[in-house]
Amino acid sequence: MISKGVRRLVKTVALVAGLVSYGVTGPALPETIIQKKITYFSIGGTTAAEIDRNMARLGPVSSVTGRRHPGATQIKFKGSAKFVSAGNSCRIGGAKVMLSTRLLLPRWVNRRKAGNDLALVWDTLSADIKRHEERHAEIARNHARALEKAILGLPAAAKCAPLKAKVNKISENAMVAHDKDQQRFDRVEAANFHRRMIRLLKYRIEGRKP
Repeated sequence: MISKGVRRLVKTVALVAGLVSYGVTGPALPETIIQKKITYFSIGGTTAAEIDRNMARLGPVSSVTGRRHPGATQIKFKGSAKFVSAGNSCRIGGAKVMLSTRLLLPRWVNRRKAGNDLALVWDTLSADIKRHEERHAEIARNHARALEKAILGLPAAAKCAPLKAKVNKISENAMVAHDKDQQRFDRVEAANFHRRMIRLLKYRIEGRKP
């Protein structure tokens, strides 16, 4: 049986779980270079209410909502390209895209002092937060690689200026599509949070039975 306090923790976190924050610097371009870093922030508490308060007080601030969240993913795209002009044509002679992702995840410092019910829910919840943020990073990687493919597929142009304009336009469209996919993922996750948590808790409870 899961205690009332633990159920309150699950219900509260559902309201704020894992929105992504991201920034874009310059157009993203081919030859993807991907960097990923995980940073943890510590929270205390030995009850569901204390964890709830500490999560709301210490969680990362989203640049999208301006509020604190249990986890976040900071995403940055930047890149450069070389345009080669020869005769009456211009082509892309070299380019690279750099994608940097930083996952901000919670670490509960009082886990060993808590009861089994609360520890069970924390393990389930923290694993789900990590999965959620990893998926945000994966969405960014997929878009970076799709952008690479699109730019590499651009045909040569008569002059470099129109080709540069095409690269910029493709990059802008890619960032818009990326943002929409991230937001769509968050909406789906938020809508399914309670069902997902109950299902995951049941799996863990069944797994710990003798």
